[in-house]
Amino acid sequence: MIIIDSHLLNAVSAQAKVSPRRRQNFNFHKDYSDTLQRLLNAMEPLSYIQPHRHADPDKREVFFSLRGRIAVIEFDDLGNITGHTVLDPSDGNFGAEIPERTFHTIIPLDPETVAYEVKDGPYSPIDDKNFASWAPKEGSANATEYLKGILKKLGIRHD
Repeated sequence: MIIIDSHLLNAVSAQAKVSPRRRQNFNFHKDYSDTLQRLLNAMEPLSYIQPHRHADPDKREVFFSLRGRIAVIEFDDLGNITGHTVLDPSDGNFGAEIPERTFHTIIPLDPETVAYEVKDGPYSPIDDKNFASWAPKEGSANATEYLKGILKKLGIRHD
């Protein structure tokens, strides 16, 4: 049995705080060939995940907020926002499932945010994500401003 408790969330959050990417995964799947990928994703506010989709092979992805608030945003092929929600367990909004072939990103809004993610496997770094050409690349100078612009447009506050 794998126990997901505050000790595990605290440990993964501590790693995220010192990570250059401001996030840290903790995988439950034994290897990348597993047909069901399951992981914790500890994130600090405004950690940037470039909008992407899972196509060829098609994969669904589900996010549950275990701690903190997470903005989940969907886009069309041109980068227009088509849907969004803020996952917040304290408000009773726990999770969101992203269909295959849908551009999306998640934005952590609070310190020590932890998501539980589930995605179809297997994982292959070669074809797992199709990154949006209309969004900044991870690590680029304008990535944080891009995220702040999305949140401002949607009227979502962050810490």
